[in-house]
Amino acid sequence: MPVSPHDNAPDPGFGVYFHWPFCRKKCPYCDFNSHVREQVDQARWTTALLAELRHFADQTTRKPVTSIFFGGGTPSLMTTETVAQLIDGVGRLFPVADNIEITLEANPTSVEAASFAGYRAAGVTRLSLGVQSLRDDALKFLGREHSATEALGAVELARSVFDNISFDLIYALPDQSVADWQEDLARALALAGDHLSLYQLTIEPNTGFAGAIRRGEFQLPREEKAEEMFILTQEACAAAGRPAYEISNHARPGFECRHNLTYWRYGEYLGIGPGAHGRLNTGSERVACQQIKRPETWLEAVERQGHGTENKVNLNVSMDRAEELLLMGLRLREGVWFRNFEAAVGRPFSDYIDSDRLQPLLAAGFMGRDDRHIWATDKGRLVLNSLLPEFMI
Repeated sequence: MPVSPHDNAPDPGFGVYFHWPFCRKKCPYCDFNSHVREQVDQARWTTALLAELRHFADQTTRKPVTSIFFGGGTPSLMTTETVAQLIDGVGRLFPVADNIEITLEANPTSVEAASFAGYRAAGVTRLSLGVQSLRDDALKFLGREHSATEALGAVELARSVFDNISFDLIYALPDQSVADWQEDLARALALAGDHLSLYQLTIEPNTGFAGAIRRGEFQLPREEKAEEMFILTQEACAAAGRPAYEISNHARPGFECRHNLTYWRYGEYLGIGPGAHGRLNTGSERVACQQIKRPETWLEAVERQGHGTENKVNLNVSMDRAEELLLMGLRLREGVWFRNFEAAVGRPFSDYIDSDRLQPLLAAGFMGRDDRHIWATDKGRLVLNSLLPEFMI
């Protein structure tokens, strides 16, 4: 059931993230840690990922794992045997929740779709498809390898194999009209399972699109048009029974991505693999870890010392924890729960806010608050980045 302002604060959970950094090609909009390689020794990589998992297991209290997420890169380039061994490795090192969610990101090409049944047999419970568009011209612009027909076939196949699927779409593309997006969104809602991730196209530094923008090859829609598309998205998804539980994520009640909720609720998670990030509680300290990004350098480090950690920072200053927690938590429709805030930061929420500056935001309808939590409204999430400096001390 969806969380309401009157429910108890939810347990953030404990997740394990595996990063598979390899792709067949680099998409021009992507700034993730992804790399194209002709050959990948999957047995060697599986051994290294399990070694780093053991390294982090020795630093934690080994609480029950509530979610596993295979991200990338393109995890659907992993063999089903690799996925099975990594899931089994988590089960050997940690207790596992009875209703564990295990998500794998997949491309909807026909070649990768052929592995769906094998991933399900390996233990994957949830598939997230990188569809990105239902139009061939948009897929070509986005540099995707699949066609719209392949995407539709992959969604249909995924629904026959998994009880829980999601797919991504990107909107606010150059020359895309509001009517075009409305039509695409209606098709997506008719096709979708219980979860959709819907993102506006953004231009990230050091991507193919960043260079194209500099060269004047295309322009993004003006801000007012993108905002109109965003509002349309919220309204259409809510009407179809998949309201936004996070700025860009929509789900039927009970089908929210539990792994991502762990991030947004400021829970603990292990980040395993090149460039992965993790957050661990060790006694009274919260530690942020980042792994080496370049795949070969990470692999050599793990084989030499058992892990590929590049940066490890103690988030001992409670203000740092408070700001990070609020930045994540206010993305959620449910907002930030005061009980969870105090447990994570060590001091009550009231110690970090200026009530006099918060009151106008509440009165203007940008934020809401009751005796258990605080949240950004639909109106407030449109300007979320500017809210936090307004009321934090």
